[in-house]
Amino acid sequence: MNRQNCDSLRDALNRRAFLGQGARGLLGLSMASFLGRVALADEAPAYAVPGATAKRVIQIFLSGGLSQIDLFDEKPLLVKHRGEELPESVRRGQRITGLTEKQGALPVAGSCFKFRDCGKSGMRMAEILPELGSVADELTLVRSLQTDHVLHEAAMTILFTGTQLLGRPSFGAWVSYALGTLNENIPEFVVLLSGGKGGTPLHPRLWHNGFLPGRHQGVQFRSGGDPVLFASNPPGIDAKARRGVLDAIGELNALEHRTVGDPDITTRTQAYEMAARMQTSVPELADLSKESQDVLDAYGATPGKESFANNCLLARRLVERGVRFVQICDGGWDTHFEIPTVLPKKCQDVDKPTAALIKDLKERGLLEDTIVMFTGEFGRTSYCEGPLSFDSYGRDHQALCNSVLLAGGGFKRGFTYGKTDDWGWDVVDQPVHMHDLHATLLHCLGLDHEKLTFRHQSRDFRLTDVAGRVVNDILV
Repeated sequence: MNRQNCDSLRDALNRRAFLGQGARGLLGLSMASFLGRVALADEAPAYAVPGATAKRVIQIFLSGGLSQIDLFDEKPLLVKHRGEELPESVRRGQRITGLTEKQGALPVAGSCFKFRDCGKSGMRMAEILPELGSVADELTLVRSLQTDHVLHEAAMTILFTGTQLLGRPSFGAWVSYALGTLNENIPEFVVLLSGGKGGTPLHPRLWHNGFLPGRHQGVQFRSGGDPVLFASNPPGIDAKARRGVLDAIGELNALEHRTVGDPDITTRTQAYEMAARMQTSVPELADLSKESQDVLDAYGATPGKESFANNCLLARRLVERGVRFVQICDGGWDTHFEIPTVLPKKCQDVDKPTAALIKDLKERGLLEDTIVMFTGEFGRTSYCEGPLSFDSYGRDHQALCNSVLLAGGGFKRGFTYGKTDDWGWDVVDQPVHMHDLHATLLHCLGLDHEKLTFRHQSRDFRLTDVAGRVVNDILV
């Protein structure tokens, strides 16, 4: 590039910076005036609603779609008519995936697991979740959850961002954006993964900030090894040297920001500073060996080992230190085949730690204002996929009905809501769409889902898109 072109480019950047800074300056004056009025009037943000019952969320996501018919939604009629074709009058020509469409027959399959009454509420749950059954009186069980898609990627994106379109902020990012931090030394939104490889990958877009400021993106923690990758100092670099590097980078970023006014520069600076603070706060936070042996045994946790149990214990440590949103993701729940052998093993992994988490939060006085949510991206079909025998059967994806467990944070205790038909095919009473679930969770956090918006590309976006209602019947 010749000198004339360089000068032209510099002039263009300077003009852009001048215009951008001028606009931001006017906006800044306007916002300062507005915020001053808000402070004087002691007013809440426009999206706030009175009577918040929760301050934080722990979202337990079982990736692949747990089988509600085998765990939470007992269907004796399916056992009685095992192997018979699902009546067309029940299905009514509604969409199924190509996997089972090609197999022709749709033989119904009742669960091979026994159900039992749990707790004083008598909540019906499968025998392979005995520990969750022991805390049934702390739970709201919604049996009528619905979503819009039967493919993993789309359904997961709806669960986490409110739409199947890519690029939108995740649920945790919205909560971080709306509520801010309770602890400057750790992120507001943390992600914990378990379940190993296989199945649909858990892509970082499921905890991405989308078009919200970058600081609201979820930060992945690990329950073994370095808690956060790349946060530790590299070999040969001590804390003093790292501080010097950060100060120099900060000065350069400040100079660049004054020149071009790009808000992403400030986001990067904040990320560097957060990483520096995490170097001292996170190692202690993630050190599960600090817990008593009784607590470790209750969760089934082993310090230094990556596991769902460790992640549940780490989630408790995170929320008690002020993290707003913890997203626990466990893979391996895509039960197309061999449910009688695969599902009990997966339930064994999550049953005890989840129940321990709920009990632990309650004992520490945290469950009252912490929401615990336990679900997959969709449900499973009442008919069998693949070979059907007494020792083996599978289920395909089902968007029309699913179940979700909710605890704490303003939800009713020992309460069952919603009903599916006797064939387990569709909801017949009190349907709850994923948008409704998001709206209700935000309401518990003191947020109006219709007013919590962010303007992007000349449109106001929100988590619930253009739908959603608060399901007051499941709230205390």
